[in-house]
Amino acid sequence: MKKVLKSALLLMMGLVMFAACSDDRDDNPTITTPTEFILNTPAIASNNIDLAHSSTLQLTCSQPNYGFPAATKYNVQISLKEDMSDCATIDQNFYSAKADVDASLLAATLTNLELNAGKTEADFPMDIPVYVRMRAVMTTETGDEIEGTDILSNVVTLSNVHLLYALAPVTVPAHLYVVGNFCGWDWGNSFEFIPVYEHPEMYWRMVWIDESGVKINTDKAWDGNEKGYADITVDGELKDKISSNEGNISSATPGWYLMIVTATVEGRDIKYNVQFNEPNVWLTGSCIGDSSYGELNEAGKFEVPTTQDGDFVSPAITDACPGGDDGDGVRVYVKIPNNEWWHSEFLLVGDQISYRGTGGDQKPRLACAVGQKMYLNFSTGKGSLK
Repeated sequence: MKKVLKSALLLMMGLVMFAACSDDRDDNPTITTPTEFILNTPAIASNNIDLAHSSTLQLTCSQPNYGFPAATKYNVQISLKEDMSDCATIDQNFYSAKADVDASLLAATLTNLELNAGKTEADFPMDIPVYVRMRAVMTTETGDEIEGTDILSNVVTLSNVHLLYALAPVTVPAHLYVVGNFCGWDWGNSFEFIPVYEHPEMYWRMVWIDESGVKINTDKAWDGNEKGYADITVDGELKDKISSNEGNISSATPGWYLMIVTATVEGRDIKYNVQFNEPNVWLTGSCIGDSSYGELNEAGKFEVPTTQDGDFVSPAITDACPGGDDGDGVRVYVKIPNNEWWHSEFLLVGDQISYRGTGGDQKPRLACAVGQKMYLNFSTGKGSLK
C-alpha cells in the first residue's frame, strides 16, 4: 500500500511539474520584428535653433512594437541630406522614449559632416536644415544588442539650425610613445619620447629598431591611431636604412637609431616627420676640459653598442668636476638638429637616466673624477658613472 501511495504521489508531482513547464512556455512573450517606430516632430522644428546657446535638444518617440514592453536602446542619427545618405550617429545612448540630445555633441557632429562635405572653418557660422531620425534596438540585461530587433524611425526636419564651428583646435600631442619588438609589442612596456626643450612639436628617443620594426602612437594602446611606415615621412641621416615590414617602421640593419619626430598640424590632421639619425651621445663642458661647452666634441663621443642590451660608454673623464647645485658636473646630451645641446640633455639620478625635456636646468649635477666613464643603457633606462 505504501508503495502504491508513493507511486501515485510521484505521478502527481510529475504532472504538476509538466503543467508548470507547459504554462511557462505558453506565457513566455514572443519577440515580434518591429514594423513601426515613430519619431515625433519637435515643436521647435521650424524655429531657428541656436546650438551654441542651447544645452540640449529634446526628442520624443514611440517604443517600437516588439509585442511587449522591452529594454530598448535609442540612438540619434543626423544628416545634411534628406535621404540620410551621409548620416552620422551622435555619441549618446538613451534608454527611454525621451532623448535629451547634448547640443555640443550635436554641433560637433554637424561640423564634421560639413567638413566632410567640403566646407572649411571659414564657412562658419551657417544656418542649415538638419535631418534627424532615431535607431532603436532591443537589448539584453547586460546591455548587449539583440540581433534582428533594430529599426529606424521616420525622418524629421529641423528647418533652420544655426551652427558655429564646434570642433576644438587640433594640437600636437602632449605625449608620444614607441612600441616594437624591443618591448614585446606591449604598449605597457613601450617607451615615451622625450619632448625637446622649447619645442612642443618635437620629440626624441634612442630606439633599437630591427627587421620587425616599430610603431608610434599618442596613447599606449592599439586603438587604431598608431602610425606605421606609410603614416610618416622618413627623414634623417639613416633614412635609407628604414623600410616597411608589414606596415611597421623597420630596418634590415638592426641597431640603435636616434629617432627625432616633428609633428605638424595640417587642417584637422597631424603629420609626422621622423628623422632616423646616428645614435650618438656626447659629453660636454668641464668634464672633458671644454669650458666653452662646445657641441659634437670628439673628446666626448660615446661608444655605441651593437646589441639591444648593451651600454653606451663615454670616453674617460679628463677633468674632475664638483657636482651639486653650483658645480659644473657631468653634462651629457644627444644632438637635435637646429637646437642647442641643452635642449636635449639628461643626467643620472642615482642609477636612473633623467631627461630634461621641457623642464629647467637639472640639479643637483653629478660630480665626476678623472678616469671615470659613464655607462648608459637605453633599454633599461639605467646608467652609472664609475
